Amino acid sequence: MGTAVSASKLPSVLWGTLIITGTVVGAGMFSLPVVMSGAWFSWSAAMLLLTWLCMLLSGLMFLEASLHYPTGAGFDTLTRDLLGRRWNLINGASIAFVLGILTYAYISASGAILQHTFASLGMPVSARIAGLGFTLLVALFVWLGTAVVSRVTLIFLGAKVITFFLLFGGLLGHVKPALLFPSGGEEARYLRYLWMVVPFCLASFGYHGNISGLIGYYQRDGKKVACCLLLGTVAALAIYLVWIIGTMGNIPRADFIAIAQRGGNIDALVEALGGLLQNASLSALLTIFSTFAVASSFLGVTLGLFDYLADLLKFNNGATGRLKTTLVTFVVPLVAALIWPNGFLLAIGYAGLAATIWAVITPALLAYRARQRFPEAQGWKLKGGLFPLVLVLLFAALNIVVSLLSYVDLLPVYAR
Repeated sequence: MGTAVSASKLPSVLWGTLIITGTVVGAGMFSLPVVMSGAWFSWSAAMLLLTWLCMLLSGLMFLEASLHYPTGAGFDTLTRDLLGRRWNLINGASIAFVLGILTYAYISASGAILQHTFASLGMPVSARIAGLGFTLLVALFVWLGTAVVSRVTLIFLGAKVITFFLLFGGLLGHVKPALLFPSGGEEARYLRYLWMVVPFCLASFGYHGNISGLIGYYQRDGKKVACCLLLGTVAALAIYLVWIIGTMGNIPRADFIAIAQRGGNIDALVEALGGLLQNASLSALLTIFSTFAVASSFLGVTLGLFDYLADLLKFNNGATGRLKTTLVTFVVPLVAALIWPNGFLLAIGYAGLAATIWAVITPALLAYRARQRFPEAQGWKLKGGLFPLVLVLLFAALNIVVSLLSYVDLLPVYAR
């Protein structure tokens, strides 16, 4: 009886679903239409579905392994205990690299979109100056503490959700099916461009850092957490599909080449889409949505990097210690963004490769070792035996291979 009562008092699955969806969907979605322009809609949608499945399974594997440890145990604890100190160092380095490269990407993106926003208001500002100013503001929020970041992020997320529904209703109303589904068997020729899409799809489904918190939030109810992961990632998948329908259904395939030549930056995509819509209200909504999407992603990623570096470097949580951590967090990505301001698309690709280690390979290995270590353990467990583990590891291998091939120019590229 007591168990039933305590279970009934658990928070609704809705909140966990919103946390996962809000974490997954961010500024990285703006890279998808550009990198998918070669393979185009049908092939890209299929790869997005495969990526969703594999990333969902990897999250469920991490959940399974985590339930064998005390509430609050994260990647560091599990990896060190189950996979050893050496793999823990590799995994930690991949996490730091992903967070660092995404910080650079969002500084670059914020400068570009703010330059576009100010230009539309008749206030010309360079992308570097805009990115510098916004980065200093975000750094101030992060230095002030997690509570400040949480409140600001909540405001940004609310604005992002409202503008999302207003914007995408309008975008879908302008979609041209002939653009999405070319006639004459052209799509068969697009398949060769599909492999470039893989790392960007992978980078668009990062949520694994939230699982430990959800386990505590739902009092170790594995079934409820698994439900949150399923519903949250399905909602994110639906948003991505609507997004690529709305962009590819309005922008001709050939026009994406010019967008890619500008580094695939968000402002280039927003300008192209706004120019084709010929609708001042939709163009304004697109700009507002882009700004809040970048801002919320920027805050989330930099806070994660800040916490990781503070723990790694053992800086205290006082004003001086937080100032040191803030400087370490922002200086290198900011300098890189000032020198190379158009690296948004490239950075997302590198993040996709590095995230393969901690978000795909490590969860599969953790689940495998946990099953060996705790063979008689009761509780929630991912069904399917070894099949999900093998599928996820094969997906990881695919991502690594295509990423390395692309870096040595051995893969066909439609838009660069």
